Amino acid sequence: MAIDRQGTGLVIVRICLGVFFVCSGIGKLRWLMDSQVLSAQFTVWMHNVAPGSVSAWYLQRVAIPGAPILARLVPAGEFICGLALLLGFWTPIFALIAFLMVLNYQVASGAVFHVSFLANRSGLPVLGSTLGLAMGGVRLRWSLRL
Repeated sequence: MAIDRQGTGLVIVRICLGVFFVCSGIGKLRWLMDSQVLSAQFTVWMHNVAPGSVSAWYLQRVAIPGAPILARLVPAGEFICGLALLLGFWTPIFALIAFLMVLNYQVASGAVFHVSFLANRSGLPVLGSTLGLAMGGVRLRWSLRL
């Protein structure tokens, strides 16, 4: 019996990302009770991004006004995506959702527009891995199938 090396590699990536997102979601549980934690982070980012940039526009128009809602959606989204990736449940869909959440974070913080983004451990590696799973994470071994 031959081992599917590519599929096994994607399963390892899927499980590792699942752990990453579950732990990230748990680390943000306090946001559920106090959205000011997230609002304060947005304020710091707002002072650090270039005026008139995509990040500044996004923070002013979407993130800061939506902080009370985002403070509840982000921890829940990270935890649910992480759990789905751990179990292999609808991997491409939840990997795409996780990709969009991470991209949202990187754009809002302005990190994606700097060369240092390429070495940011929660940036390019996570974006690349989630996008790879969104594209190629179908019918992997050790996946929950309903």
